[in-house]
Amino acid sequence: MSETLEILALPMAGQTGLLPLLVQAPAPGIDLLEVFDSLQGLVEQHLAQCGGLLFRGFEVAGVEAFREFAGSFGHPLLNYEFGSTPRSNVTQGVYTSTEYPAHQSIPLHNEQAYTLDWPMKIWFYSVLTAQSGGQTPIADSREIYRRVPARIRQRFIDKGLMYVRNYGNGLDVSWEQVFNTEQRQVAEAYCRAHAIEWEWKDDGELRTRQRCQAVARHPQTGADVWFNQAHLFHISNLPAEVRETLLDIVEPEDLPRNVYYGDGSPIEDSLLDEVRGVLDQCSVSFLWERNDVLMLDNMLTAHARAPFSGPRKVVVAMAEGYSAR
Repeated sequence: MSETLEILALPMAGQTGLLPLLVQAPAPGIDLLEVFDSLQGLVEQHLAQCGGLLFRGFEVAGVEAFREFAGSFGHPLLNYEFGSTPRSNVTQGVYTSTEYPAHQSIPLHNEQAYTLDWPMKIWFYSVLTAQSGGQTPIADSREIYRRVPARIRQRFIDKGLMYVRNYGNGLDVSWEQVFNTEQRQVAEAYCRAHAIEWEWKDDGELRTRQRCQAVARHPQTGADVWFNQAHLFHISNLPAEVRETLLDIVEPEDLPRNVYYGDGSPIEDSLLDEVRGVLDQCSVSFLWERNDVLMLDNMLTAHARAPFSGPRKVVVAMAEGYSAR
């Protein structure tokens, strides 16, 4: 079937620019897997330029079919290791999207940009659309890099970033969940292999520190991209009342997560506010339709989540691990 169908990648109606390119099924009832060869050709032709393709109008026979589709691009699907948010495993290599309450927004970010190891490809599959809201806004990381004021960009490049995480204590995901183990030595071995500093605190909980990039260069295209989660990890990302409550409970060094410059000095709130403004300017949004599959180059394109009402189910797969170590 894939040899006789003409499947095109076109800009979405009402969108400016090429993100995402819309790949619309040319007729009803076409199974996504049946036309994989044609779709793979479009990905090879366009993904490095546009950063994301939205496959719409195809039949997707559930999560297992989605897993097969994502796994057919030549790289095994990745486990969600050293995660920063709660997710549940749906099937091998497929996870729920971040399980935050429906009323909360999740800001734009590149998956696992708070580490030195991340997936190059990420897929989202819309199993069930929300009654309202629930979009997955996206943004071109190259454009973000260009728009971040040069003084901020250079400061971040020169200093780098240090992410500090304190796990568990009912305030954040437990270290057992993050490292997929209940054995301290297994968690320590992961940290040792991934250039993560760790310490076991007096209360038995774990603290980690990792120095990471603020920007990165795409290994295939050579494009410079804004690639960090400083605006997400920094305490200024929390609502003022939540921030005050947390600081009443714990010392600053025991916050569930925070980020500093690479030398340990504090990052100015005002700089991150400017970064957040750039992210808002670059955001592109569309409403999900059932069976939509969105494929992103994780370095070229950031993603987010809008608040929603009613049941919503979007599952995620990741592949092609890359290490900056």
